[in-house]
Amino acid sequence: MEPINDFFSLMSSFLWGWPMIVLLLGTHLFLTFRLRIPQRKLFTGIKLSVKKDSKAEGDVSQFGALATALAATIGTGNIVGVATAVALGGPGAVLWCWLTGIFGISTKYAEGLLAVKYRVKTADGRMLGGPMYALERGLGMKWLGILFAIFTALASFGIGCTVQANSIALLAHETFGVPAWIIGLTVCLLTALVILGGVKAIAKVCTVLVPFMALLYVLGCIAILCINNSYVWPAIQLIINSAFNPSAAGGGFVGATVMMAARYGIARGLFSNESGLGSAPIVAAAAQTRNPVRQALVSSTATFWDTVVICALTGLVLVSSILAYPDITYADGAALTKVAFSKIPYVGAPLLAFGILTFAFSTIIGWSYYGESAVNYLEGHRTNRFYRILFIVSLFFGSIINLDIIWNIADCMNALMAIPNLIALLLLSGVAAQETKKYLWSNRLDDEMEEVKDEI
Repeated sequence: MEPINDFFSLMSSFLWGWPMIVLLLGTHLFLTFRLRIPQRKLFTGIKLSVKKDSKAEGDVSQFGALATALAATIGTGNIVGVATAVALGGPGAVLWCWLTGIFGISTKYAEGLLAVKYRVKTADGRMLGGPMYALERGLGMKWLGILFAIFTALASFGIGCTVQANSIALLAHETFGVPAWIIGLTVCLLTALVILGGVKAIAKVCTVLVPFMALLYVLGCIAILCINNSYVWPAIQLIINSAFNPSAAGGGFVGATVMMAARYGIARGLFSNESGLGSAPIVAAAAQTRNPVRQALVSSTATFWDTVVICALTGLVLVSSILAYPDITYADGAALTKVAFSKIPYVGAPLLAFGILTFAFSTIIGWSYYGESAVNYLEGHRTNRFYRILFIVSLFFGSIINLDIIWNIADCMNALMAIPNLIALLLLSGVAAQETKKYLWSNRLDDEMEEVKDEI
């Protein structure tokens, strides 16, 4: 197994290297200006996200679609991943991560728009969409849509299933001493109760779970910043200065260069919010929305909450804690996070554990829908029950086995998903710009789109 693991490790390093970072960030920048800076309408998107468009076609509310996308996006990477970026790239990585989120809003916007624009309605009235449908119906490239669906289905068993179950099992064992197999069975049961009900059940759980877990985590971060209040402004200055000036980092970050800060910060921002990956538009297509731009605006807020708010808060907590407690080691991202949260008396450690557990579980249920939709595209809805059972069984095995090779394979599948999706985004950017001009810049957000045709 070691040679196979080494192969996928090498492949993952290549796929997530500078070429992918440049491609993703370049797409963010291109779409930002091609669509005339849709970030300007962020607050409109936030307002729309809490409104019901119940008369429009769709399977779930706009907020339900947003919550499901956030469930899959907000994961352990928002906590430990940011800490790893700081440990490897220095404090400046936080600013690069944040900037990536700002520009990534436009990519998430375009993904949501194209998902609704090219979605289809099945004979039983369900809405299906995502990059595979945009590639097929918008560009006539069904073969590339098939590849995207294959990579997504495989990724759902990796980053969205076994990897998350393993994280939950390890944390529960370390924190509470519970055997991994018991945690595995518990996760299987809880997941089955949710995903066997389909997208409506998933969205219903996510609309409750996501706001609660995110709010609790944000409050924890604010509590730490209050404890570190005299170090918050110096931390902000250090983050900004070290993003462009390696000598500003100093101390334990003496080896962190501007290039390292940019690389790890951008990579973590891209990986955490999944803008450009192609996963979130799959659930955006199921939203009840009267036109593509309304859901595009709602979808774009996911990147704002995930990276601009949660990742930024995490980074500020970590850097201020490092300044406040010089004895903290910088080398281990996970240890750095634990030390920072332990500064909250009594509830700090349990709060961190709860955050990681709920973030990982929400990722599982969100990605189960992504994988199921990809399999639907390949084989039709008759495979739904088989996929769900296989997904649930995989959770148990993910809880009890070593997952080094699964991590590397999952990283590769995520990168391979992004490539077809980015092709669709770039080649259909003219369509996205036209729809944006028609509905957004002409103040016609309340107009209805043409009726969605049944799937052939």
